[in-house]
Amino acid sequence: MTDLDELSAGELVTRLGRRDLSAEEVVRFYLRRIAERDGDLHSYLWVDEEGTLARARDVDRRRTAGEPVGELAGVPIAIKDNISTEGRPTTCASRILAGFRPPFSAHVIELLERADAIVLGKTNMDEFAMGSSTENSGLGPTRNPWDAERAPGGSSGGSAAAVAAGLAPWALGSDTGGSVRQPASFCGVVGLKPTYGRVSRWGLVAFASSLDQIGPITRTAADAALLLRVIAQPDRRDSTCTQEPVPDYVAELEKPVRGLRIGLPREYFGAGLEPAVEQAVRAALQAFETLGVEVVEVSLPHTEYAVATYYIVATAEASSNLARYDGAHYGYRSARPVEDIVDLYSYTRAEGFGDEVKRRIMLGTYALSSGYYDAYYLKGQKVRMLIKQDFDRAFENVDAVACPTSPTVPFRLGERTADPLSMYLSDVYTISANLAGIPGISIPCGLVDGSLPVGLQLLAPAFAEGLLLRLSVAYERASGFAALSPG
Repeated sequence: MTDLDELSAGELVTRLGRRDLSAEEVVRFYLRRIAERDGDLHSYLWVDEEGTLARARDVDRRRTAGEPVGELAGVPIAIKDNISTEGRPTTCASRILAGFRPPFSAHVIELLERADAIVLGKTNMDEFAMGSSTENSGLGPTRNPWDAERAPGGSSGGSAAAVAAGLAPWALGSDTGGSVRQPASFCGVVGLKPTYGRVSRWGLVAFASSLDQIGPITRTAADAALLLRVIAQPDRRDSTCTQEPVPDYVAELEKPVRGLRIGLPREYFGAGLEPAVEQAVRAALQAFETLGVEVVEVSLPHTEYAVATYYIVATAEASSNLARYDGAHYGYRSARPVEDIVDLYSYTRAEGFGDEVKRRIMLGTYALSSGYYDAYYLKGQKVRMLIKQDFDRAFENVDAVACPTSPTVPFRLGERTADPLSMYLSDVYTISANLAGIPGISIPCGLVDGSLPVGLQLLAPAFAEGLLLRLSVAYERASGFAALSPG
C-alpha cells in the first residue's frame, strides 16, 4: 500500500470520498508521524490528538450514515500559530501569549471546519511572524527536513517543514514579506501568497495590517488551488476582504499556457544571487519555453528601494499593532512588583517579547514619531506606490513575472542571527509583491548538491491567482519537480 504521506491532499480527498480510507486512519497516520519525527524537527508547537481523532470519527460516522460531508472531509491540515483557533492555543510563538486560547476562530478556520477539514495542530514560526528563518521563535527553532543544520525559512517555517517532512498533507501560513513563499522555497514545497484582500484576515494576529495575507503551503500547485478555493471566501468582518466571487481555481488548472508571456526582471538577477540558484531558475524558464511560453526581459526600476521601504512600513504598522500586548488585558504579565502602569507595561514587554520583535517595534515607533513621520513612513508609502506602478507597467506587456524566490539556498542555523541586515535581505525578491498587493507563488525548481531546494517565484496582477496556479501545474508536469521529498 502507498504510504499516506506520498499522497497529495487532493488524492486524499478522492480516496476518502471513495471510502478507500477512513478519516480516523488518515489522522492516526499523521499523529504517529508527528510523534516519531517531530521531536528533532520541532515544526509543531501543539498537536490536538484528542480533538482530531474525535472530529475524524464524526466525519466517518456521517459518511457511513450517508449524511452530507464537506469538500475536504477527513483531510488533516496544519495551521500556523498566528491564526486564531477557538479554545485552542494561539501563541504566535511568543512568551507574551503563553497559554492564550482565543474565544473565536479565524474566518479561514471556520471555512476549513465547515468543509470538514481536520486541524492537526499549530505550527512553529518566527515570533509574531517577524523573521526569515523561524529562529526567532520564542519556543525554539524549527529545523529544515532536508538538512537538520539548516533553517527552514520563515516566518512560516513550521508549516513548510511539516508539509515537506510528511507531517501534514498541507498547511496554512501567513505572508507579510515572503513568509509563505521563502520557507516553501527552502523546504521544497509550494507556497502561495494570494492578492491582498483575496483571503480574509479576520482572526489572523496582526503584524503589518496593510501587508499581511494568509496563504496555502502544499506539496503540489493543484493542492494549493483546492485549498485556496475553500479559504478565499468573502468576509464582511474584514473590511479589506474583497466581495468578488471566487473563481474555480481547480477548473482553471487545465487551461493552456501556450502563448502566455513571462517577464524576467533584470533587477532580480544581480549581486547577491547565488550562481546555483540562478542556474536552477533559468533552467525552469527554459522548461516554460518548451511549453510555448515566451520569456522576455522587463524592468522593475524601483526594486532597489523595496527592502528599505518594507522595513519602514512593516515596522511602523507592527509598532501600532503590538501596543495591545501590555500585560493588562490578556496574555503574559510580569510578576515583578510595579509602582504604576508604566512599570507593568515595561516589565511585561521586556520579558515577553524577543529581541527581533523589540527591534522592529523600536524601528517602527521611531518612524512614526513626531518630526520623523514625513521623512520615513510617509515617504515609504510614496515609494511603495512607485513599486506598485512598476508592476502595473510590466503587466501591460507580460502575463506574469518570474524570478528566484530567495537569493540563496537554505542557510545554516545561526549563520545570520547576529547580522539582522543579512537576514532581512533573505526576502529581497519577495517583499515587493506584498508592497504592491499582488499574488505570488513559489514552486520547487531543483536541488543544489542533491539536497538543498531552490524555489522559482511567479508573480501576477491582482486577483490572477488562477494564472499563477495554471503556470505552476504546467511546469510541474513538464519538470517533475512537484512534491520534492527529503525522504
